[in-house]
Formats: sequence, structure tokens, C-alpha cells
Amino acid sequence: MKLNTFPNPEALAEFVAGTMIEQLRQKPDSVICLASGNSPKLTCAEFTEKAKAEGLDTSRFFFVGLDEWVGLEPGTPGSCANDFQTRLFGPLNMATSQYHLFNGLSDDLRQECFKMDEVIRVKGGIDLMIVGIGMNGHIGFNEPGTSWNNRSHVIKLHETTTSVGQKYFQERKTLDQGITLGFAHLLAAKQVILLADGSAKAEVIKAAIEGAPDEDFPATVMQLHPNGIIAVDAAAESLLTPKNS
Repeated sequence: MKLNTFPNPEALAEFVAGTMIEQLRQKPDSVICLASGNSPKLTCAEFTEKAKAEGLDTSRFFFVGLDEWVGLEPGTPGSCANDFQTRLFGPLNMATSQYHLFNGLSDDLRQECFKMDEVIRVKGGIDLMIVGIGMNGHIGFNEPGTSWNNRSHVIKLHETTTSVGQKYFQERKTLDQGITLGFAHLLAAKQVILLADGSAKAEVIKAAIEGAPDEDFPATVMQLHPNGIIAVDAAAESLLTPKNS
């Protein structure tokens, strides 16, 4: 695992978007997984702008969604599916055959998990995974205590996740469960970038980097990935212990 620090969120987004661009230059049919929410918002804008400006071939890459709130219509503003549609699929004119998302309205969520696992298996695994970090250290909806051996699964969400999650919606939503890729997918991905910006993320970044690997603080799993990068801005890095102390 490496730590990359950038002076501000814009420089951080430029780095992550540039990594996505380079991935598609090297392998146009790459499988890319991306989180939704606020952390990757600037990255998506930077990526789509760069891709269109240089005429990058985005017609062959395949996208998988990291997670979804259970019980929400995919068109709901604030849902993961809506984020992906407005930030990536629409701007890049991606065909529906180029992506697979969890259906949080499915009557058979276990089957949804199986379908996602099978799609990833058939595609040959994830080439690049880009994730954020929650205020309790979660990645995706892998809450504290989640086994690092899990693949796709449904999980009851912690109160921290459900309360913070309300900020994505214009009116209060029932956010009891999530459906998510598991850490077995993250550890098997060829490259993983965890990104975080702002002083609000400083404590959780410190715990993720300086704490011992422990399922009770999920983001410490990044320490186990041989090609993992934690990419932060200066504010998110601010509580890390200086290397020379």
C-alpha cells in the first residue's frame, strides 16, 4: 500500500481521473469499479472531461457499481445508480451493455449478489477499483466487523451510515440495508485507490493507515493490498504521524 498526498481536492481528482484514463489507454476493455457519493464526484467530472477532450475510446470498458441502498428506485436522486447515470453513463453515452449495477429493489437480493459475482468472474475480475471511506471506516457498505472473505452481500447498515447517508437525499429516506461488493473483490482487484479529502476524514484516514489491520475498522484492509493506494488531500492527511518522529 502507498500513500499519495495532494495539495487540494482538485489535484487529488486529477490524479485519480488520470489513473482511470491511463488504465483505459493500456487496456480499453478494462473492468472498472467506482464508488458513488461525494468523494468521487470531482473525479468523475475530471475523468469525463479528459476522456472527451482527448477522444479516448470509452466504448469497450465495463463498469460495475460498488454498492446500492436497498429499497430505492434507481432514478432517485442520491441513489448510487442515479449518481452513476448522471456522472458517467450519460456524459459518456455508455450503452447499457457496458455496466452492471445492483438492483436494490429486487425481490431476491441474494440472487442479485450472485449475479454481480458472476458478472465479475466472467469479465475476468476488476482491473481498477476506486473507493471512498466512511466515518466509521467502512468501504462500500462493508461495515465494521464485516469479514474480509465476503463477496457480494446484503448488510444491515450501522446508525452512523444511515444518519450520514441522509445528506444525499432531498427528503428523509429509510436506509436500513445496503447491498455491496465485499472485500474479497477488493483484495482480488488488480489495483485499488481509496480516496478521501477534507479535514472531516482526517481521523479515519489516520486509523486506516496507522491502525493494525482489523475487520473492526474495515479500511485497514488497504494495508493488505499489494497494489493499493490511499490518495488524500492535505487536509485529510493532517493528523498522520510525521515519518521522522
